[in-house]
Amino acid sequence: MKPNATHCGLFVGLVTLDLVYLVTSALSDNQKIVASDYTVAAGGPATNAAVTFSRLGNQANLLGVVGAHPITQLIQADLASYEVAIADLDPDRSEPPSISSIIVTQSTGERAVVSINALKSQVESDRLPQDLLSGIDVVLIDGHQMAVGQSVAKLAKAKGIPVAIDGGSWKPGFEYILPFVDYAICSANFSPPGCHDTVEVFAYLAAAGIPHIAITQGEKPIQYLVGGKSNTLDVPQIDAVDTLGAGDVLHGAFCHYILQKGFTDALAAAAKVAARSCQFFGTRRWLEHSVDE
Repeated sequence: MKPNATHCGLFVGLVTLDLVYLVTSALSDNQKIVASDYTVAAGGPATNAAVTFSRLGNQANLLGVVGAHPITQLIQADLASYEVAIADLDPDRSEPPSISSIIVTQSTGERAVVSINALKSQVESDRLPQDLLSGIDVVLIDGHQMAVGQSVAKLAKAKGIPVAIDGGSWKPGFEYILPFVDYAICSANFSPPGCHDTVEVFAYLAAAGIPHIAITQGEKPIQYLVGGKSNTLDVPQIDAVDTLGAGDVLHGAFCHYILQKGFTDALAAAAKVAARSCQFFGTRRWLEHSVDE
């Protein structure tokens, strides 16, 4: 346990190694370009959320597949530097971890990502560590380890531990997790079966019994639904340097603030942290600065 940690959170999902390059313009077909900057860090929605949660003064526990390949030393070192504890679902795995190659366009802050995510590293729920939820105050599930996520969500619900999902995109199997979810924080790209717009997404998630739902839209206001009533929440307007991981940061910050504030206040505070992260290149450099700077 991290000394003086305010709360303890469990983050379930994808663990990658991110190779991030900053370029002056987007690449065209068959083009070679020299990057103006680069960074290497552990990545994945749950991973970046865990780092954010830890940065805000909490103990973050990351549940995912890392393995024993030599490359994983880079992942382990990065997470150790941010005091994120790893619960490895497949510690003897010899294959290399998932590696994401990311190109960030300097003029817009937008990014392009190539990754296989967790397609080749799925784990069944029988590998869950014992006493996994002991001392846990909040759970975040990103959907990249679906069988594990479903079991964790069910266990957390039974223990009265709030469960949030990172709905970056719809993944088959999410329908089995939704009944155990307290907070669904989704992107505009989250499209459950049969849903074609945000109205239908809200209806789908509400029908699953989720009491608090939000849909982020980048620099546009966050739409949310609570108690059958919808509204919007403005987000900070900034000149973005890099939007990579902004949603992950928002989810990690939300898990921190929801243990202290109401839903909309937690969303607003998390959006502020996410906006701050967009003012720096990569997913780690913002951590060196105060959110309020």
